[in-house]
Amino acid sequence: MNITILDDWQDTIRTLACFSKVAGHAVTIWNDHTKDVETLAKRLADTEALCLIRERTPIRAPLLERLDRLRLISQVGVFPHVDVDAATRRGVLMCALTGPGRPSYATAELTWGLIIAAFRRIPQEMVALRAGKWQAHPIGVGLRGKTLGIWGYGKIGAVVAGYGKAFGMNVIVWGRSSTLDKARAEGHAAAASKEAFLEHADVVSLHVRLIPETRGMVTAADLARMKPGALFVNTSRAGLVAPGALEAAVKAGRPGMAAVDVFEEEPVAGSHPLLKLDNVIAVPHLGYVERDGLESMFSTIFDQVVAFAAGKPINVQNPEALSARGAGR
Repeated sequence: MNITILDDWQDTIRTLACFSKVAGHAVTIWNDHTKDVETLAKRLADTEALCLIRERTPIRAPLLERLDRLRLISQVGVFPHVDVDAATRRGVLMCALTGPGRPSYATAELTWGLIIAAFRRIPQEMVALRAGKWQAHPIGVGLRGKTLGIWGYGKIGAVVAGYGKAFGMNVIVWGRSSTLDKARAEGHAAAASKEAFLEHADVVSLHVRLIPETRGMVTAADLARMKPGALFVNTSRAGLVAPGALEAAVKAGRPGMAAVDVFEEEPVAGSHPLLKLDNVIAVPHLGYVERDGLESMFSTIFDQVVAFAAGKPINVQNPEALSARGAGR
């Protein structure tokens, strides 16, 4: 089969052990990024199996309608970026392993790295040291005894909460009632209200899925309740925060710091306003992007490709596509 992998920005996939699973196929890997339909249509004209890295590129009807040879889309995780109905109409199978699994420890670890980096001003001091300046910024602050606020106690939020306990922090949780019940059952305190949660936390770490109901859930008024010395961390999705609210909040000094790994449009342009603020640490969506995680992800993605090539597809999300192709198009 002709296999194409999009958005391998760090040119990692060909170096993974699992890459050997598709050794008998023709594999094309693109290391840059585009959402332009015309460009993608040319790149994917001969593609039979398309492998996606999470939600980096939207695959919508205008593109699918131009991909006459495409038979399979293979990825891991949820797929709001794929027009599954359009794929089904064209007989393109959507194979994706979804459902409960282990937490993204890589994302939780990055979250914790950002918290420490922000409070100890590590990036700023590195830049100053390279410029020949010694201890050039206001003194950092330790975490022991501070309050860690977990907004959304799912798989990743629970791991970050555990890290907070290990560092001697007081953990409080805010979220849905089921979230709060789970947090209490695991020994964490639930905030009495969202307002109290925001006002008392020294760190607010956001761990909520982006769905229509949660888009823009963190408002300017929410951020304004945080302490001047507090840190807001977002390693989930940028769309959870109202547009422009975080930039305005850190400029106003409540919260005093922010650390983000996610942006509304990715890759992000260097002109993004958050990148111009000294009290913001920003990294290029590194949360789940580490070697072991990609090895696990692409092992499954390639298993799905190989199973399809053998006529025994697995993790099928739109079985109707099989009959649509059988009926001809």
